[in-house]
Amino acid sequence: MSISVMLQMLAGGMVKSAEIFLLTLLFSLPLGLIVSFGRMSKNPIIRTITKLYISVMRGTPLMLQLMVVYFGPYYLFHVNFGSNYRFVAIIIGFSVNYAAYFAEIYRSGIESMPAGQYEAAQMLGYSPAATFVKIILPQVVKRILPSITNEVITLVKDTSLSFALSYAEMFTLAKQIAAAQTSFMPFVIAAVFYYVFNLIVAVVMEKIEDSLRYYN
Repeated sequence: MSISVMLQMLAGGMVKSAEIFLLTLLFSLPLGLIVSFGRMSKNPIIRTITKLYISVMRGTPLMLQLMVVYFGPYYLFHVNFGSNYRFVAIIIGFSVNYAAYFAEIYRSGIESMPAGQYEAAQMLGYSPAATFVKIILPQVVKRILPSITNEVITLVKDTSLSFALSYAEMFTLAKQIAAAQTSFMPFVIAAVFYYVFNLIVAVVMEKIEDSLRYYN
């Protein structure tokens, strides 16, 4: 197999990896914010449940979580969602896992805000919701962006774990081609693809961080 054919096949796999990446961010970022509210809740039951959820998600391998999401419905409830469920299970598994990490990042940022800002906003007539959205959240985003960037870059590489469910993203295709051709070249090409993808992500996140410097 020629290098050009390998590039074409792995580029198709990279598109699928990018789909996993983008959909995971789409769902995990807002879910993480919701979970962080539960983690900071004054209700001990909600706080305990979210704390346990975060502990389980961060304390067990993502690969295992993907397998539980995919195989769990069948083995536990004898429900078969069909072959299309494979991709859905991957998105669910990635989203609930990364939401736990994002929740702790959000929580650290929110709790780092001085109480005086809330008091000043209250004196100016802001409601709690308006205070958070208009005053607190923009500053929190600025503070936590480096940590979010680290997780986002990790997510790019973690998309390769989809091979556990035999989903044909880039790393899975690289393994298949390498085995069929007895060649290490597919892995080299895959490494270059991952590096370029991460480089693009890093540049984009840096641009976002620069745009928020007015909060300094």
